[in-house]
Amino acid sequence: MLKELGRSRGLSLKELLDQSGVSKTAYYHLLAKDSVLPRSIGALAETLGVKASSFLIEENEEDAVRRIGRLTEAIAARHPSLDRDNVRHTLLLLEEEPLERLNRGLTRGRKREKASRDALAAIKAKKQLMKKRKA
Repeated sequence: MLKELGRSRGLSLKELLDQSGVSKTAYYHLLAKDSVLPRSIGALAETLGVKASSFLIEENEEDAVRRIGRLTEAIAARHPSLDRDNVRHTLLLLEEEPLERLNRGLTRGRKREKASRDALAAIKAKKQLMKKRKA
């Protein structure tokens, strides 16, 4: 993708890398690795006059589920005492933005409190009904 963008702007790969201040080694690391160096991406995007996000390949939901599953299994294999569901849940939460996680946690806490209050009220009502029946 970078080569094509560079060519469309009249730049060879070497010229693009030189103008961006990105070494060939960094470029090939970008191609080979799952994670990238933000400074290099920013420099390449600036040189090409595009947003850095244009280099990102969005993962579809099915691929994300598979990736989370693989990570869950790898972590659980290294740490057999961990609960797989808790590991998966934690990995899913880490995918969310911090404010989304906070909001979800607060909402979840409120739902649990309400569920606990409702359960206690139901138990009390059942006990009172049983007392009435005995009397």
